[in-house]
Formats: sequence, C-alpha cells, structure tokens
Amino acid sequence: MNRKTRVAVLFGGKSGEHDVSLHSASSVMKAMDPNRYEVYPIAINKQGEWLPGTDALPLLEGKLEEEHVEAISSQLPVLATASNGGGSLPAFRMNEIDVIFPVLHGTFGEDGTVQGMLEIANIPYVGAGVLASAVGMDKVLSKKVFRDAGLPQGEFTYFLRREWEKDSEAIIAKIESKFQYPVFLKPANLGSSVGISKAGNREELIEGIHLAIKYDRKVVVEEFIPAREIEVAVLGNDDPVASMPGEIISSNDFYDYNAKYVDGKSIIEIPAKLPADKLEQIREWAIKAYKAIDCSGLSRVDFFYRKDNGEILINEINTMPGFTQFSMYAKMWEQSGVSYSELVDRLIELALDRFEDKQKSFNSI
Repeated sequence: MNRKTRVAVLFGGKSGEHDVSLHSASSVMKAMDPNRYEVYPIAINKQGEWLPGTDALPLLEGKLEEEHVEAISSQLPVLATASNGGGSLPAFRMNEIDVIFPVLHGTFGEDGTVQGMLEIANIPYVGAGVLASAVGMDKVLSKKVFRDAGLPQGEFTYFLRREWEKDSEAIIAKIESKFQYPVFLKPANLGSSVGISKAGNREELIEGIHLAIKYDRKVVVEEFIPAREIEVAVLGNDDPVASMPGEIISSNDFYDYNAKYVDGKSIIEIPAKLPADKLEQIREWAIKAYKAIDCSGLSRVDFFYRKDNGEILINEINTMPGFTQFSMYAKMWEQSGVSYSELVDRLIELALDRFEDKQKSFNSI
C-alpha cells in the first residue's frame, strides 16, 4: 500500500492579509482527502514567529471542525521545533515531508521570500517560484513586463516614499500633469486591495498617498478607467490552462477590502456576460501574462473591460489569490468543471512535477 502524501500547510504571516490566509488555509486542509494526505499545519503569527504542529492550530480556531483538528493532531509527532535564536522554525525530517503548500498572501509569503527559503531547502512547494512571485507582487515590475509582452494596460506612474518625503509638491505636480482626477493609489507590493484608495481631488490624493506609504515604500498611481472588472483563473506549469472568466460587480465604488471580505454584497457572475470572442481573448491574454512572468502552479489574472469601447486592458496578476472554496479563483474553476478538492490535488501534483523537472538541471559545473 502506498503511503499518504505528507503536506505541510504554511499559513498566516506578517502581512496585512494574515486573516485572509487563515481562511484560505482552513479551506485547503478541509479539502484534503485524508485517505491521500497527511496534513501538517505550520503557522506564522503576526509577530513573525513560526508555530508548528499543535501550536499552529489555535490560529485556526473557529475555522476548522473538531474532527479536522483531531485528525491533524494525531499526525503531528513528525514535526519538532528548533530554535534559531530569533524565534522558532519548524525542523523538518526531510524524508517525511513531501511538499509544502504555502497559503500565504501578500508580503513575506507571496512575494518570493518564502519561496526562496524553500528553494534553498530543496523542498517542493505549491505555487509560483521566486521570480514569478516577486514580479507578480510588484505592480510596477509586472506592468513593465506586461508592456514588453504586448499586453495593453492603463496609464500609470509611480514614486518612492523617500521621494515623497523629500519633495511632495513635485510628486503632486507630476501626477496632476499626467492624469485627470480621479486616480487610483496603490501600495506597489500588497494584495487584497489593502491600502488602495480613489482620489477625486488634491486633498484626497494626499490622503491616499499617506495611506499607501503606510504599507509600502513604492506607490503606484493609475488612471481611472470606466470599466467592468473581469477575472480569470490560470492553472498549470509550462502548459497552463485558463478557466471561464468571471465578473466582479462591486458593492462599493471600487472592489476594495470591505467589498471583498466584509459586507458580502458584491455580485459575482461566472461566466462574465461578454461576447464569446472577448471571453476567449481574455483567456488567451491571461495565459500570456502568466507565461510572461514565468509563473507556475496558479494565478488569478485581472482585467478591465472598458464600458465605452469594449477595449480589454490587463490590470494585475495574483500568484497566490484568496483560496477558500468561496474565493473567485475556486468559483471560476468550479464553473469550468474543476471542484475545489480537485484543484488542491492538481496543485500538489504540479508542485511535485515542477520539483522533479528542476532536478534535471545542473547546479554546478
């Protein structure tokens, strides 16, 4: 009898998306077939401390049923704790962990930092690699890559926090010379719409900049585009496939954190009500964007569909999107014929396949 695949689920983190990660991780653990997998939770709390095994489970209180907690707890002796002088890190017995599922959103998880650590440790892991994670996370770099790939997008500019602190008037003048109000302001390296605001005048512009620089040293300014928001899920390694696109009809002025996770009033339509040729173009461009950053595993690619002329513009790519069974990524695949549990299975398979492929490359002469 083949032994079960041992999957360490890594979740939490120090980013502003910590709570989103907890929901995603609990959904992943619930979806794993106990006949196929042994699950080992590893949490990172908001202070950056690593909490392996039973120490991780309190963070999921109220998100996992008692039977899930009991099943996980019975498998945990394989995990130990080793001090590294700056908090605790999980000490893996390398032959007893098959793959890590890092369900981390935002900085310190989706940005290539954890992926780099796992590469050095030579452990298979789910999702994008170091390069794709870092580029996908940075809205400025990803926009530049998409531009070079020939993908149309809206106008943007950016500046650093240090530049704002040095000469805020020059930054304001630069923005007002390039754009008409309203504009969108975003931290360059954050997700889940944290720190994003819409500015309709100079006073709101300054307020939005102060909000954005709380979260990142780099701020992106984007033109306002009167558009519908279309998203598509991509799955795969070298030969990725795209789901049926869906549309977000936000309950707020734009799809902010509150509209995504709090009020529950936003409407999701899958498939999006667009002409068939537009839907197919969005799917093709999603795969093109995915390949442009050399992504693997999964991503959600977001587009604008202009209301005035039907033009399609790429907005951004998310290499570890919200991943509950109710998240847009999972819902789009469900409507495309792939269940949530099948998604989890496929992502683990893709991680192991990519790891095996990497072993074919020489690391030294």
